[in-house]
Amino acid sequence: MARVKHPAKKKRLAKKRRQTRWAPFWTVPKKYGIGKRVHPSQHTAVKRHWRRTKTKV
Repeated sequence: MARVKHPAKKKRLAKKRRQTRWAPFWTVPKKYGIGKRVHPSQHTAVKRHWRRTKTKV
């Protein structure tokens, strides 16, 4: 990839990055109830890894 990225492409990549981050830790008891131990990545909308699945950006 080019060293200097086009601003529009950089914006699209930033959005993809935000989508794949784990949910905040405080959303776990809010969604599943207090006492339920679930990893925050379990209720993240988009699960993607840079090596496994590529984006069409």
